[in-house]
Amino acid sequence: MAQQFNYQELPFIETDRLCLRLAHPQDAKLMATFRKENTQHLTAWEPSRKPEFYTQGFWEYQLNAAIRDFRHGNSIALVLFDKAQKEIVGVCNFTNIIRGTFQSCHLGYALAASHEGQGKMYEALNVAITYIFEQQRLHRIMANYIPGNERSGKLLAKLGFEIEGRAKQLLLINGQWEDHILTSLINPKHL
Repeated sequence: MAQQFNYQELPFIETDRLCLRLAHPQDAKLMATFRKENTQHLTAWEPSRKPEFYTQGFWEYQLNAAIRDFRHGNSIALVLFDKAQKEIVGVCNFTNIIRGTFQSCHLGYALAASHEGQGKMYEALNVAITYIFEQQRLHRIMANYIPGNERSGKLLAKLGFEIEGRAKQLLLINGQWEDHILTSLINPKHL
């Protein structure tokens, strides 16, 4: 059963070329299309996916859950739309939000193959990070990447993330336990 939400209470961030917001359950078809069209492109960087991951029904449920998780303060799953909000360009998820003495989260992101090399993920993450630091008042964002993913490493460095180390076999990616480079960004207002 679909839940009713007041969408005006959810984050809505615009850039020159993008609109970032939590996707609504009505956007499930767009999300399923984004995932289907980018399956091969994202396989090397993501966990193995079951067939239902690419269905509209799966995404209706997931998008409802993402809104609930936002309301509970657990995560902020921003979706990158084109300005007309007719196409999903990518996602940037701030997950594992912990308050108290930690005040931190993890960042994960994915961009459509057709939008790579245009600076769109930098554009999106730049404003999303500002939102996380200024509106959510988090102190630290952690982001990890597979050592062979040089594009991701360069993007994080450009955003100011600093390498803190390397974790062996950190995540199960595409059926393999992969090492990851650990990076973080500290809220500049907390330095």
